[in-house]
Amino acid sequence: MNPVPSSLLQSLVDLSIRAGTEIMAIYATDFSAKEKGDLTPVTEADEAAERIILTGLSRIDGSIPVISEEAASAGRIPEVSAKFFLVDPLDGTKEFISKNGEFTVNIALVEHGVPVVGVVYAPALKRIFWGEKGIGAAHGKVDGDAVAAWHPLHVRPQPADGATVVASRSHRDQATEDFLKTVKVKSLCSAGSSLKFCLIAAAEADLYPRFGRTMEWDTAAGHAVLLAAGGKVVTVEGPVLTYGKRARGYDNPGFIASA
Repeated sequence: MNPVPSSLLQSLVDLSIRAGTEIMAIYATDFSAKEKGDLTPVTEADEAAERIILTGLSRIDGSIPVISEEAASAGRIPEVSAKFFLVDPLDGTKEFISKNGEFTVNIALVEHGVPVVGVVYAPALKRIFWGEKGIGAAHGKVDGDAVAAWHPLHVRPQPADGATVVASRSHRDQATEDFLKTVKVKSLCSAGSSLKFCLIAAAEADLYPRFGRTMEWDTAAGHAVLLAAGGKVVTVEGPVLTYGKRARGYDNPGFIASA
């Protein structure tokens, strides 16, 4: 039986598709990129998608605070408590600039440190994923501004002949290479943005190690999809990865995502 998104989740799906439509309109132009204070790139697509999402979330439930990447980069980070949204309007800006299609819109709802609802939409691939605690996870193909059918997602047991490991296309480091020497690897593939979590949720991969710095808005939506599909994300020290880490500036320690 295919899972059915709640009304809240359906609203987030619709919102991510609207943001994706604007992103693709800009993707088709001769857009430019600029550098933020942390030396990461930003484009007009990041900013336009964020405006759409923030406006939409305020209409869905204006009482829930939102931490969003571009606003946070400009120093606009609201006080949050047990419940808040995390948004990356265009995850994988480097992939967007290089035009390889592996960028996503990420929207997640966090409760008590856990990402309980998440949507990941890859507009260039027309592929969308969602996960919701207590309901499950699903994916589908976007046609126009809607999804014709949802198909359930569930992680697979790690194959006996070795794991398919998915790693960052733009951020491979020595710690990742060292980790790969400790596991039985059948194949290694690269992917951009939060698609890496979704590939594990879709039983297309088994492990995603990440030892470099990430921010909470980079990971929350994909994490929610993976959790709802039966997977997990733990820090390199062992505890589960949590959200709302204000003392850290909302960045993440190294982690390993798996089935």
